[in-house]
Amino acid sequence: MPSTTALIRLLLISAFGLMLLACGTKTIESDLGIEGAPDWVNQGTRGLNDNGGRLFHGVGSAPPMDDESLQKATADNRARAELASILSLYMEVAIQDYTAVALDGENTFSEQSITRQIDSAARLNLTGSEIIANWRHPDTGVIYSLAEINLGRVQELTERVSEMDSGVRTHIRTRGDNIFDGIIGAGQ
Repeated sequence: MPSTTALIRLLLISAFGLMLLACGTKTIESDLGIEGAPDWVNQGTRGLNDNGGRLFHGVGSAPPMDDESLQKATADNRARAELASILSLYMEVAIQDYTAVALDGENTFSEQSITRQIDSAARLNLTGSEIIANWRHPDTGVIYSLAEINLGRVQELTERVSEMDSGVRTHIRTRGDNIFDGIIGAGQ
């Protein structure tokens, strides 16, 4: 019989998951509404499940600068930072899911341990990301960059995080697709 603490934790994690599901959708309406921009510019940072697989996209931008290569590098770095943000969210949900399912009230992870595992995995996962597109706004000169990483690559790289609990790594490998689909609201 689960303890009261375990039930409360499970309810809180479930509520958090439902909030993510409510926020996540397959098609995202444009927040920017930039006419003539590629869809990815207007859709922004997100997770998506399409023919290319389960993907994380991070979108960054940089205003016009005197040095065009610096402007592009700035937009690329901001796209990677956005990717790190969504990967951290994914890892946080995955670890919380693991904690609720596997530990059943036995709190063997400290907050510091969980935070360290999330940060380590997100940092490592950025090494597998790529800048797959750039776009310059013809009127404003703002450059937009799109960083991408496939969930399969995230799972593969997560296996290499030595600081991560082996149970968490196994959980991400076996349940990672379901966690991803829950976050982005796939199958609704």
